Amino acid sequence: MDLHSLAESITHTNGKFGDEAQQRLDSLTKPQGSLGRLEEFAKQLVAITEQKMPDLDKKVIFTFAGDHGVADEGVSAGINVLARHAGADVVVVDVGVDHDFGDVGARCNVPLLIKKVVSGTKNMRKGPAMTREEAVKCIEVGMALATDYAKKGYKIFGTGDMGIANTTPSSAITAVLTGKSVEDITGRGTGINNDAWKNKVQVIRDAIELNKPDASDAIDVLAKVGGAEIGGIAGLILGAAANKVPVVVDGFISTAGALIAYIIDPKTRDYMFAAHKSQEIGHTAMLDKMGLRPIVDLDLRLGEGTGAALAILLIEAGLKIYKEMATFEEAAVSNKEN
Repeated sequence: MDLHSLAESITHTNGKFGDEAQQRLDSLTKPQGSLGRLEEFAKQLVAITEQKMPDLDKKVIFTFAGDHGVADEGVSAGINVLARHAGADVVVVDVGVDHDFGDVGARCNVPLLIKKVVSGTKNMRKGPAMTREEAVKCIEVGMALATDYAKKGYKIFGTGDMGIANTTPSSAITAVLTGKSVEDITGRGTGINNDAWKNKVQVIRDAIELNKPDASDAIDVLAKVGGAEIGGIAGLILGAAANKVPVVVDGFISTAGALIAYIIDPKTRDYMFAAHKSQEIGHTAMLDKMGLRPIVDLDLRLGEGTGAALAILLIEAGLKIYKEMATFEEAAVSNKEN
């Protein structure tokens, strides 16, 4: 399915299922609303899946990998463990790495899918990072993966990223799509000093000024100042929404992908869970733009999908409460039998 056709198939989540879930939550043997956001998670899952008793027996975190030409400007100074803890599979997707992995994938501990669209993006300070066609292809890689894994029976997706210098394009995307100043949304990535931060800000300013990305056209923004892995993440979220699969969005880079998906189709927001609040200062601006509230705030800044793995545990806890805790009516029946 191409991007246009898929976007047309996305609908808002079904309010009727959400209302029914709320009725059950309110009838559980506890004060109403006393389990806070855990109840919210369960209600959202029911609305997304359109199942009164959904399950999350198959979980997968996709870590999209890409290289960035803007690393030339000197802007950059244990998903597996946490995924195992969450009971989730991990799939690494090469959508834009500047390296030929050959048969390395066959020897990896986790699946490595070679879906390469570009061998690294171009230096956005000197011109567009990608062509529009390349940007669309990156999105379509993510869309196809979402559809494929939904058909395989996976019930929840997590997003992750790997890529040197990818906080720079993510900051550029944030500035363009939120309207915030570059200084207000640019962080220090892997821990750069003040001079390097000033350089990073100037690089982003120059890239935006040179390329003039159109804030009303998310694909134009992705092509001019984005990255291949960011496009893959955007596509995964669009595909998740089209297939009615919940998707847990990791940190700063993943949220840049989520924001691209949201601008393409705001209905995708219904299907997203924001995993955590990143230490990157631009992250909050993107979450606010989409009206998403992070599940945890643990000062994480690794990426790879680590925050998504932790958030999946809490989302699943909310679902277990919803499904396994007795209602007052059920408890009364049980007491009568005793």
